[in-house]
Amino acid sequence: MTRTHMETGSDTAWIVERAKAQGFALCGVVPAGKFPELARMEEWLQRGYAGEMRYLADARRRDPQSVMPAVRSVIVCALNYDTNQARSTEAPAETDTNEPRGWISRYAWGRDYHDVLQEKLEVLVTILRERFPDDFVTRTYTDTGPLHERVLAKHAGLGWLGKNTLLLNQKIGSFFFLGVILTTLELEPTLGPDEIPPRDLCGSCRRCLDACPTGAFAEPYVMDARRCIAYLTIELKGSIPEELRTPMGRHVFGCDICQDVCPWNRRTPVTSLADFEPRSFPAQGSVDSGEAEGGRESLFLPRLEWLASMSEEEFRMLFRGSPIKRTKWRGLVRNACIALGNSGIRRGSPEHVRVCTLLKRLAQSPQTLISESAQWALSRIQ
Repeated sequence: MTRTHMETGSDTAWIVERAKAQGFALCGVVPAGKFPELARMEEWLQRGYAGEMRYLADARRRDPQSVMPAVRSVIVCALNYDTNQARSTEAPAETDTNEPRGWISRYAWGRDYHDVLQEKLEVLVTILRERFPDDFVTRTYTDTGPLHERVLAKHAGLGWLGKNTLLLNQKIGSFFFLGVILTTLELEPTLGPDEIPPRDLCGSCRRCLDACPTGAFAEPYVMDARRCIAYLTIELKGSIPEELRTPMGRHVFGCDICQDVCPWNRRTPVTSLADFEPRSFPAQGSVDSGEAEGGRESLFLPRLEWLASMSEEEFRMLFRGSPIKRTKWRGLVRNACIALGNSGIRRGSPEHVRVCTLLKRLAQSPQTLISESAQWALSRIQ
């Protein structure tokens, strides 16, 4: 098969078609290069907005060619993970059993998205090798390398960067993962030389900014990650600042609020993949002893008592192959304690007695992170 120096636009259309056949909702191609958004990263870092996420200061993030010197094109794919379950802004804080419930970000309910994305990207790479017989090199990333996938996706025509700093698409909102394939193939870009990325359709809307309970947005399009609930519950390994604990509410892993209130997510399509449905686990006891109704524990509105009482061994076993393992056991117990302190559980109820007993035990933990959080929670509900 004869090829020109730059692979044809029909090749790019073929790649997009094959990506969608693999279940990706969106796909685009962008030339590897520097983009204006990346130049502003240095100022953002100097303001300290990255907190403890030192990996964001990796200089390679400013140019894909520093990650893979011979790269010519980047294929960007988006995989929808939205499900039919209620949004965090609608779901009840407790069930009929009066047990306080937490919130886990919907992207973490099912299988680890890194694994799901990687499998699909690898299949796509195999298909590419059937289309392009000449030798070429690829490298795949699923939020695992020094790349700004959202910026690449914007310039591949997949959407615009919203006021909540997430990539937004007019048809599918923002509940999707991004995976990229760096390649030495020189592919025709999705956007032609006279085309620009999708225009910003946020307009005058401020719902995401105003809804953030911890005030994580320093200004529209600029996030101070140190105040973001996702950062506090996942990335921050030490003690959560006291002034941010009450605004965290019931969140124990991540946060969906700025997406849940976004008008572009009102009527988004739901995924057909069972991989992203909430996982459930057999309960160890009965409802009378405070275990899950129906004999199952679920990652959708999980019982806070279950999470806070989990042993390190149980954590490792249950969350193998789950994004939740990133917060580590002591981080999850810390978060569950704080959520219990915010639960407003009714004093004198059987649930209140159980929770106080649990928190008193955790307050004696040799793990300072856990004991301090448990003591704080006790001071709130006693």
